[in-house]
Amino acid sequence: MSVETVKEYLSQWGREKDVLEFPVSSATVELAAQALHTAPGQIAKTLSFARGEGCLLVVAAGDARIDNAKFKAALGTKAKMLTPDQVLAMTGHAVGGVCPFALPEDVPVYLDESLREKGVVYPACGSSNSAIRLTLEELAAYSRSRGWVDVCKRTEAAE
Repeated sequence: MSVETVKEYLSQWGREKDVLEFPVSSATVELAAQALHTAPGQIAKTLSFARGEGCLLVVAAGDARIDNAKFKAALGTKAKMLTPDQVLAMTGHAVGGVCPFALPEDVPVYLDESLREKGVVYPACGSSNSAIRLTLEELAAYSRSRGWVDVCKRTEAAE
């Protein structure tokens, strides 16, 4: 998939023209924060984990880290990240552009509590140089989130 696929997906909400594309990479939290001139915590990173034969995605604040014990308690599986090849095969998005939009229907998306304190966040949009500004309500709706989970710990810099 690509940023064009995500734009087409977002068109159902009239948001396709709101996708930001940068002349520089936004493939990591740090690079995205620089491209957007915002704090890393405002970046909504999408993390891909194995679940049985498939996967699940967790969208978390850029300054949060997965807590393995919380992850297993909340989602019933060990927090095992997918390889880049698995990410592309299972989500349709390459690492650096993974986002919670335009996914196969069997890929569940969860939003982590680390996002709750944010007014707006910036998830990627299917490429390593794109993002969109969304409220949490918009993120929940557009990602077709299955709900909120508490699977992260905050880094010292974020506390």
